[in-house]
Parts: sequence; structure tokens; C-alpha cells
Amino acid sequence: MRLTTRGRYAVTALLDLALQTSQQESAVSLSDIAKRQSISISYLEQLFSKLRKRGLVTSIRGAAGGYHLAKPLDQIDVMSIISAVDESVNAMQCEGRGDCQGGTMCLTHDLWCALSNHIEQYLNNITLAQLLDMENVQSVSERQHSSTKEISIKDINTITLSNSEANPA
Repeated sequence: MRLTTRGRYAVTALLDLALQTSQQESAVSLSDIAKRQSISISYLEQLFSKLRKRGLVTSIRGAAGGYHLAKPLDQIDVMSIISAVDESVNAMQCEGRGDCQGGTMCLTHDLWCALSNHIEQYLNNITLAQLLDMENVQSVSERQHSSTKEISIKDINTITLSNSEANPA
């Protein structure tokens, strides 16, 4: 089984959105999520388009625009997020068709089928609310939030220096 970046980034982005939503009432911009999670904004736009179509997020246009979760935290499970971005947690090489060994079922087909079912059941039973309660989530979020503030302050200082150099007194 290989969960690609598409599934990982979707879960990470929605967890970030859940964290920000719990701290503020305004919509969360994709550029803020992109900075905190080091994910390309164009990639996030593709993911959030799919998440919106599946009813997991809502969007607001305009200067104060961004995204909100469309459902309560305890009603969004990880498997729904992964499925929304067309990702699978299937551990079977044949993807369940039973043609894994030259067109026929392989010796370990049932093992990989059972593993896939266990993974899917586990992810169906983990919600964003539960992820928020996990031990490291809050501390990692605080670190990411403070590091993006430091970057913003550095950017402002650079802009200020550039303007003062352009117009010497």
C-alpha cells in the first residue's frame, strides 16, 4: 500500500483548517495553509476543489475569503478525506480484482485484502476531532504558527529595508 502525497496533504490541510477554525472565526486562506504546511498553493487549490465537491469544506470568495469546514469535526473522518481526493488505501497489488499473478489470484491475496479492510476501518473511525486531541498535534501547530510569523516579520523587514534603500534620505 502506498498513500500518495495527495491523500497525506489533504488530511494535513484539513487538520490545519480545523486547528485554525478552532482559533478564529474568519475563513482560512489556502495561502496560510500552504505556508504553515509547506504545500504548493496550486496543489492545495486542486485538493480543496475536490474536498468542496464532496461537501467537506465550503468556500467564501473575496478579500476576506477562504475556507471553512462544512461539517462538525466529529463528522469528518480521515477515510472520507482520503476518498474525496480520489486516493485509496488498498494494499492489494491487483486492487481487489484477483488477477495479481499472471491473471489469477496470488497466494497472499487474502492477506492483503484483510490488511486493506483493517486500514480502511481504522481511518473510518478516526475523525478530525480525535486528531485534534492527539498528543503532538497542538505543539506542532504552535511551532508551525510561530515559524510562519517569524517569516512574515522577516519579509516585512526586507520590504522596509528595500524601500528605504530605494529612497535614501
